[in-house]
Amino acid sequence: MPRPGAAVDRPGPVRPDGALLVVGDVITDVVARHRGPLAGGTDTAATIRTVPGGAGANVACWAAREGHAEVRLLGRVGAEAAAWHERELIACGVRPHLVVDPEAPTGTVICLVDSGAAAERTFLTDSGASSRLEPDDWSDALLDGVARLHLSGYLLFSEPNRALVEVALKAARARGVPVSLDPASAGFLVGLGVDRFLALVEGVDVLLPSRDEACLLTGLPDAADAAAKLSRHVPLVVAKQGADGALVARSGAVCARVPAVPAKPRDTTGAGDAFTGAFLASLLAGAEPEDAAAEGCRAGALAVEGVGGRPPAPE
Repeated sequence: MPRPGAAVDRPGPVRPDGALLVVGDVITDVVARHRGPLAGGTDTAATIRTVPGGAGANVACWAAREGHAEVRLLGRVGAEAAAWHERELIACGVRPHLVVDPEAPTGTVICLVDSGAAAERTFLTDSGASSRLEPDDWSDALLDGVARLHLSGYLLFSEPNRALVEVALKAARARGVPVSLDPASAGFLVGLGVDRFLALVEGVDVLLPSRDEACLLTGLPDAADAAAKLSRHVPLVVAKQGADGALVARSGAVCARVPAVPAKPRDTTGAGDAFTGAFLASLLAGAEPEDAAAEGCRAGALAVEGVGGRPPAPE
């Protein structure tokens, strides 16, 4: 076990193409799948599993699954689960750089999933060590050989994380590395505030909001209008719409509508992360944004047919 506060840098698959560096949350997910409304004040039968998660970690794993480039992940975890998360990331083909927090435990999310037709989920989030990722955890060497940097939007919701985002964005701009960001949580965005969010993402090249996040950030009820408006602030906006596919917007207009891939959902946890990971991997491989979004839709469909936010194990 590495010393507390030290980053765990483990070897992963090294490929000649430019790498993807993901910075974000590494979380332990407790997924409780129940059918119908929760019974207040008494028991509700559920199927419960503990699985590795976190939006940043999930994105990295889905990107690595595409096999186009080396994928690295910078995150912060507690000592009690560091070795497990490291093993799980390496098994997915990710090269982890994990900082072991000397005090805080690994973040935990309780995922309440209604196992009805929509498999909609509700999160109870304790960010734990992930909210303590800070500038001292960053090294410009992480960008060596990196072609793209992706930031989890959860980094915008704590002061140490925001300071890290500022440092990472500055380093990426200095090297000419394009940066993408997924807003991550409509609920947390409300607390942060729209104006503050838009100021924090200044300099980001690609924004990947969900439909709810895009509408919240613009105050517009229509996802297409919202994506178009956001693309006046960020050069490329890809709005994820779940069963309605995705929208690609540039320069104030929607330029592509990408259909969803049919799926039978069991758990929608991590579907957006799957989309983002596959989308970014496809961009690295040279795909146009519209084609990359189609890959994202395929990954999202696969994700909702499993439980948890990670790719299925290889057969």
